[in-house]
Amino acid sequence: MSIELTIHVENQDGTVTIRPEGEVDLARSPSLRHRLMEVIAEAPTKLILDLADVPYMDSSGVATLVEALQQCRGRDARLVLAAMQPRVRSVFEIARLDTVFTICDDLQTAQES
Repeated sequence: MSIELTIHVENQDGTVTIRPEGEVDLARSPSLRHRLMEVIAEAPTKLILDLADVPYMDSSGVATLVEALQQCRGRDARLVLAAMQPRVRSVFEIARLDTVFTICDDLQTAQES
């Protein structure tokens, strides 16, 4: 398996959608963090993280998303997590982060929220 994390970014009318592909673990979370911070610096009004293609996320990935949430809040931007696979969602539920993040079941719902 490749160590690289593929990250797709789409910007549409102030809403940026980031779609990582692959596991987000200690080795890969720094590249996701770097890309998230670049996008947040561009001051989108809304940032959607489409996690449909992320089968696994460890605590370093979760910490990256918590940091992104804090950065977005500091810039009056919304961060929405979308299409989490059950294994990833359970990590957020166990840590009770499902009460902190806006989580949508799919990308379309996230776009409409």
